Amino acid sequence: MEISRSLRSFSWIATVLVLLSIMAPPASCFYLPGVAPADFQKRDPLSVKANKLTSIKTQLPYSYYSLPYCKPDKIVDSAENLGEVLRGDRIENSPYVFQMREAQMCQIVCKIPINEKEAKELKEKIEDEYRVNMILDNLPLVVPFKRSDQEGVVYQHGFHVGVKGQYAGSKEEKYFINNHLSFLVKFHKDPETDLARIVGFEVKPFSVKHEFEGEWNGNKTRLTTCDPHSKRLVTNSDTPHEVVANKDIIFTFDVDFEESDIKWASRWDTYLLMTDDQIHWFSIVNSLMIVLFLSGMVAMIMLRTLYRDISKYNQLETQEEAQEETGWKLVHGDVFRPPIYSDLLCVYVGSGVQLFCMVLVTMIFALLGFLSPSNRGGLMTAMVLLWVFMGLFAGYASSRLYKMFKGTEWKNVTLKTAVMFPGVISGIFFVLNALIWGEKSSGALPFTTMFALVLLWFGISVPLVFAGSYIGFKKPAMEDPVKTNKIPRQIPEQAWYMNPVFSILIGGILPFGAVFIELFFILTSIWLHQFYYIFGFLFLVFVILIITCAEITIVLCYFQLCSEDYLWWWRSYLTAGSSALYLFLYATFYFFTKLEITKLVSGILYFGYMLIASYAFFVLTGTIGFFACFWFTRLIYSSVKID
Repeated sequence: MEISRSLRSFSWIATVLVLLSIMAPPASCFYLPGVAPADFQKRDPLSVKANKLTSIKTQLPYSYYSLPYCKPDKIVDSAENLGEVLRGDRIENSPYVFQMREAQMCQIVCKIPINEKEAKELKEKIEDEYRVNMILDNLPLVVPFKRSDQEGVVYQHGFHVGVKGQYAGSKEEKYFINNHLSFLVKFHKDPETDLARIVGFEVKPFSVKHEFEGEWNGNKTRLTTCDPHSKRLVTNSDTPHEVVANKDIIFTFDVDFEESDIKWASRWDTYLLMTDDQIHWFSIVNSLMIVLFLSGMVAMIMLRTLYRDISKYNQLETQEEAQEETGWKLVHGDVFRPPIYSDLLCVYVGSGVQLFCMVLVTMIFALLGFLSPSNRGGLMTAMVLLWVFMGLFAGYASSRLYKMFKGTEWKNVTLKTAVMFPGVISGIFFVLNALIWGEKSSGALPFTTMFALVLLWFGISVPLVFAGSYIGFKKPAMEDPVKTNKIPRQIPEQAWYMNPVFSILIGGILPFGAVFIELFFILTSIWLHQFYYIFGFLFLVFVILIITCAEITIVLCYFQLCSEDYLWWWRSYLTAGSSALYLFLYATFYFFTKLEITKLVSGILYFGYMLIASYAFFVLTGTIGFFACFWFTRLIYSSVKID
């Protein structure tokens, strides 16, 4: 009955939190602390910032000025947080500067001669479909276009470096650079004052083979292909500019301003609604209904079966009846016997607690709007810092479990807890970073950032793990509900369906089924460069993941104990943790069906990062399953009479 009340209470609390999070306004509607909207008067200067070059085909970002683009008199790097550096952002000023609410037509930026090396780099970037990302007033640049399969306008992040195709009847494919940018800045005007706020930043790129009269005179040169006094932005856009070595490229731009009814607080909604919400809603609701139905069935069966077992065991009166009993009560003298490799289990449980606390707090901050996409790099920064400070809970959890196993070398276990999991992640990440550095990509971490990460790890996280371990080890050890026999009981031969490997693999299917639909959107946001913003749904899926991991582990643990197999410690961890295997297999399926990656280095990067994600998912789900089974076994064996 206590189990039933606990489950019902938890379900009610989770349901209320989820409904509030889903019904809450988007994260973009919240003002970030210390970030105020910028008010612009008429003719205030607007400076466009250049960000990295990105491609969904290579997943390797590059600096904007790695290509022969026009440069300002002095290149100034913007201050970037840890998350932006980890994402490969490189934000710098650009020569695109214009006045607020002052339209400009056919403005010359510069003329650049292209040598053979630069022409080759341009062709490679065009071949790999690289996009140029720019920022104005913290808004990313988007390209509007219509799709035939749906109404309205959708947006693409950044504009392509150029296009590849045939021209003028030639069968040979050529490369054309987008050297003319037609900007559109949308603003919302205050009805009482003359102040305005930028709410949209769009562009239409063109490839134009510019021609001019007389000698080149910088910005004052008169172009015959562009009329600055006409509303027609490009008068000769039918002649694209081919990328050819030892020929000049003239870069130009237009800018127009349009008043919009969109308010500043809602300006990110356009960027966040780039996916088909109907499919997202239907998929999430469908997954939620299936998982909740299965969870309800499992919970009901478990509660009825356990209540019957406990009542039967407590009503046994005679010695003959006690000798004839079967089931999980028979192994009460061995069920709390410390497992093999108990030190390693403590280490993984501690790391899982640290990861769980980090994920939980990160999601809470995201629900409150502090980690919206408008705060670039905020999510990554929060995850790294929270991981560091949650080391206190990792040390506490591992030491408490280790002391229950009657261990004495707590310092050794604490050091492994502080180093093992992040060490594996760091090792894989270091190899991937070396590959990125070899490709001369801006995604490679600078030495100073790597030093800062190591300093956070060994300067803050490791001491906190030791502090938590010291506190946990000083507390009295948890007492087992029943005594453990000195001689281990022989485990009878098990049925084929209770084979450890089979039951572990079966146990991971349900937790993976709870998240695989949302996983599709997460992978899309990461590898196809789209924003992920529905943190309410993500929190809902996380709650479902916790429930399903706990329930499937408890059910399989109960069947295992009923079969008189008391080696449940590691199996409970691996049962829920095996869902990480299905996650990696799904990532492999996603790679071959949704992505167009062809380069070896890009493929290694994808599978390397997905291996890190799967490993973290294994530690997280395994810890959830372990604690659920740990609580379950202590509860049932403390509820029966043991002679």
